[in-house]
Amino acid sequence: MALTTKEKAKIIKEIGLDEKDTGSSDVQIAMLSKEIDKLVLHLKKNAQDVHSKKGLITMVIKRKKLLAYLKKTSEKRYLAIIKQIGLKK
Repeated sequence: MALTTKEKAKIIKEIGLDEKDTGSSDVQIAMLSKEIDKLVLHLKKNAQDVHSKKGLITMVIKRKKLLAYLKKTSEKRYLAIIKQIGLKK
């Protein structure tokens, strides 16, 4: 369940430093969170979809690593992104 170009552009506009900021940890975390949300909805309808479940687990692990990196480098940005996305600490 990939994000559309419009969804990505909206996330970059809201969270990124500028319109071309696709690589910062903040934007990557936000995009992963949006994809995870979409995939969870898909898996609620299609519980037997093992491949999507594996992809979901991979995305959650990647987001967790990015959050740990962001927390280590910039506590302020970490807290801001957690609040914006609505994640627990």
